[in-house]
Amino acid sequence: MYSDYGLFINGTWRPATDGATFDVLSPVNEKPLGAAPAANPADTEHAIAAAETALPQWSATGAFDRADALHRIADEMRANREKAVRMITMETGKPLAQSEREWGLAIDQFRWYAEEARRIYGRIIESRVPNGRFEVYRGPVGIAAAFTAWNFPAALVARKVAPALAAGCAVLIRPSSQTPGTAMVIVDCLRAGGLPDGTVGLVVGSTANTYGPIMASKAVRKVSLTGSTRVGQQMIRDAADTVKKVSMELGGNSPCIIHDDADLESALDILVPTKFANCGQVCVSPDRFFVHESVHDRFVDGFAERAAALKLGDGIDPATQMGPLIKRSRLEEIEAIIADATQAGATVATGGTRPAQFNAGHFHNPTVLSDVTDDMRAFAEENFGPIAAISRFGSEDEVLDRANASDMGLAAYTFTRSPDRARRAVAELKAGMVGINSPAIAASEAPFGGTKYSGMGREGGSEGIEDYLDTKLAQIVW
Repeated sequence: MYSDYGLFINGTWRPATDGATFDVLSPVNEKPLGAAPAANPADTEHAIAAAETALPQWSATGAFDRADALHRIADEMRANREKAVRMITMETGKPLAQSEREWGLAIDQFRWYAEEARRIYGRIIESRVPNGRFEVYRGPVGIAAAFTAWNFPAALVARKVAPALAAGCAVLIRPSSQTPGTAMVIVDCLRAGGLPDGTVGLVVGSTANTYGPIMASKAVRKVSLTGSTRVGQQMIRDAADTVKKVSMELGGNSPCIIHDDADLESALDILVPTKFANCGQVCVSPDRFFVHESVHDRFVDGFAERAAALKLGDGIDPATQMGPLIKRSRLEEIEAIIADATQAGATVATGGTRPAQFNAGHFHNPTVLSDVTDDMRAFAEENFGPIAAISRFGSEDEVLDRANASDMGLAAYTFTRSPDRARRAVAELKAGMVGINSPAIAASEAPFGGTKYSGMGREGGSEGIEDYLDTKLAQIVW
């Protein structure tokens, strides 16, 4: 499965120099999908050196030529849609329809940043010095490193690589070891862009062999991570040694407020497939459902009924609506979160167990918990799985205070027919993104990111290219 690819260094696919490999396991049946190359420190150093060599040529390439290259990449990605979608599903277990949407979102990133490459503007400022003027220039920060998670193995790579290339940076990609093949398909498409050899590198392997050399390198000037808050905190500390720029898209624990005036049927039709997409392994997935006491029981019943009807299975089956968790440790963690809630008095409205029909794989039934309190793990932590935790509220002041009582601040949602409530939610919810009657907050043209322990910086939109640019001031006197 990975034999056509490998590590990508200086424009060439190659094995690890010592021939080391590791097995990538299917979340559906726990059997190896194939053996991927495991980079050693020397491989990573070679990728960094190749990027250093390529950077001057790529950064000197004109903005319109960079834009053309990104459009060629997007064209190649579109031509490889079927192969890519199958790879995403095999590595993550998510249904084909969700993988297809993800690949489309990844293509969108390259289209969007192709155009943003043409719009990297400087400016002129009047100087106080006679016959002088200030000129402000904006150029690439240098070599950027992209560290990506497994839950969106295509979209997360594209969100980092597209703006970096648009800005004129060279890029090192270090994808999750659980989903290396998806990154390999993207990198193979990048070759169609006609980039100088070394402009893009891909290394896969252990933290010591990949992360270590990248973070220690003075040549790497920017790092971007999508991952856990714990890993992000460590990366920020490590980046300080060489004063790298950092952008962090970290964990979430998104509140979702259902007011008494919400259109319940519409909300349920939207929220159930959203909550259980990718088996709940989505950083912006609604986790904490706060439902007004007057509609609480109807909401719980409707959520449970729809959740119980979801078809579980291998994502390759077009009929599948929810696949497995990514690995066994996540399955065990979900069971522990449910046990904590039920032992403390929560009620299981549906699910709560592994499905009996699967003898292998990391499957868990979609689960709805009611009577959840704020101190239970299902509310206090990001569950990152197929658990919808539901609690009652009485007043608007109460629910906003409870929704904000989290160290996380990635996304938040409110369902209401009231414009005043909607405006108050946008103003007072402490999150980087707020959805009103919609969880559709991820798009190439819109800035994506969080506050507090959920990270810093933005991906997407015109803001997404900012972290890949440095600003230079010139005072010119004639």
